[in-house]
Amino acid sequence: MAVAREEFALLRDAAPAEVDELLSRARRRRFTAGEVVFHAGDPADSLHLVRRGRFAVRITTEFGDIATINVLGQGDAFGELALLTPGAPRSATVAALEEAETLSIHEIEFAAMRDRAPQIDRLLSGLLAAQVRRLSSQLVEALYLPADTRVRRSLLDVVAAFGPVERGTVVPLTQEELASLAGTSRATVNKVLRDEQAAGTVELSRGRTTLLDPQALERKARPFS
Repeated sequence: MAVAREEFALLRDAAPAEVDELLSRARRRRFTAGEVVFHAGDPADSLHLVRRGRFAVRITTEFGDIATINVLGQGDAFGELALLTPGAPRSATVAALEEAETLSIHEIEFAAMRDRAPQIDRLLSGLLAAQVRRLSSQLVEALYLPADTRVRRSLLDVVAAFGPVERGTVVPLTQEELASLAGTSRATVNKVLRDEQAAGTVELSRGRTTLLDPQALERKARPFS
């Protein structure tokens, strides 16, 4: 299985020898649309590097609602805490949104690599640091950005996880899922999307949101970029 380290953004700053060792022990996993990789509460035993497709990260709230808190695409990773606390329960459910593929590294394999080459911990540190930066950015947005801006950013970020942000791209999430990603209500998402439809940046149809003018939407979502 030929895998290039450049496929995974989280590994690009790691030493080539460490990455090669990690990838040489990875197992290819394929998933169909809607298939669950693991459920919240399952024992944590492996890290997944996303090679193709997109995955939704979901939690159940204290009120019993299912909330989508992240969407991951090619080059991302999930399940990395299994390498630090093997056997601990998974904190979220991860499911494929479309046909997808990951490279899975079992915690036993990773532990064996650490025994032989303790410097492999630098790679894990890089993975965790990248996740902390992502979570910090999401926290700042949740605390300080207006809800309509968060909706537009979530829309663009979801599309970016699937590939190029371009005209005609269909957003794979429902309005309920966009609402949970943006930390707002479905009513707010619906209003923002209808405003954008009136402005000509998106087109709404039953269960689908299609980008018509992603550049204009980007200017609204990130006016100072």
